[in-house]
Amino acid sequence: MTSLRSVHLDPQTGCALVLDRGQTLRVRSPTGQQVADVVAFAARSARSAGDAPGTGPRADPDEWFSSGRTIDYGMSIYVTTGSVLYSNRSTPMLTITADTAGRHDLLVSPCSEEMFERLYGVAGHPSCLSNLAEHLGPFGVPAGRIPTTLNLFMVVTPDPVTGRITIEAPSSRPGDHVDLRAEVDLVVGVAACSAEITNRGTLEPIEVEVHDDR
Repeated sequence: MTSLRSVHLDPQTGCALVLDRGQTLRVRSPTGQQVADVVAFAARSARSAGDAPGTGPRADPDEWFSSGRTIDYGMSIYVTTGSVLYSNRSTPMLTITADTAGRHDLLVSPCSEEMFERLYGVAGHPSCLSNLAEHLGPFGVPAGRIPTTLNLFMVVTPDPVTGRITIEAPSSRPGDHVDLRAEVDLVVGVAACSAEITNRGTLEPIEVEVHDDR
């Protein structure tokens, strides 16, 4: 597998990448015990986006990774190796081809500044939503279009009777990773989760790589 790009995400930071059909996005937790938020948008060419010639790929803010569709078609709130991630238009976007951690979340939206204020009374806290918006914005994705993310390594357990959720320590051990193969051209965003409560009180880095074995 040929590595095309590697990005180191310090704690509470994010990035955005173009992923061509057939390429693989690897998200790795080098130290373990750290959640990574992942979101994807269909990519469109500069011509279809109406941009000037020579402009790079842009995201289609009207077609995004849908946790709801993924739950519908997978008939599960969990994903792992072999799971397909769908868009809001029912397009297969990504397939998980490797998963060394085994537990991830599709239920919880990316943390936001408003969430920290409303739940914890903390103003101006770094957040996954702001980090994703910062890096996806240049690709044409406004903050208001960022949906519920795939929260890699996040352990969320719903009570079978009340539905109330419990957030537990992340599933990742040092070096654990997830590989996601693009089924269509995509613009993806990844954030090293900013919420201390999600990461057992500590904040660690995330490594992101793009591979091509076609």
